[in-house]
Amino acid sequence: MGQLRTSPPPPQAAELQSWTLADAADLRGLRASLSESLTRHGLVQGEELDEVPGLVALVATELASNALRHGRPPTIVTLLASDDCFILDVADHDTTTVPRTGDAGALDSGGRGLQLAESLSLAVGWYATDTTKNIWASFARRRPD
Repeated sequence: MGQLRTSPPPPQAAELQSWTLADAADLRGLRASLSESLTRHGLVQGEELDEVPGLVALVATELASNALRHGRPPTIVTLLASDDCFILDVADHDTTTVPRTGDAGALDSGGRGLQLAESLSLAVGWYATDTTKNIWASFARRRPD
């Protein structure tokens, strides 16, 4: 099992929206609202976001599901943006554990959330505050030239 790098998200990122989740039933609403928020805030110089909302929503669902399953409620999902990227920050209230990427096999039913985040995002990291453990992932806001 691998360990994620310890690093807070970029400090210049501005919060766009935040969601508080109590249980897995809240994940469907998160996906819909997150996609809408990304589309609303995502147009930079008239460009379309292509697949970005779908990727962010997928990673958000995976990370929030992990937080709900393995952390302590409530789970807080925050969407932030800097000039060139969106940042997804997922917090739970279990500050005693360190997030690790799993060694999930092809037939395993779980253990892929962090692996998925690492493969679909620009960067993934984690940090702790006095009350939360946060995992973040960043996504390109603009299409590459």
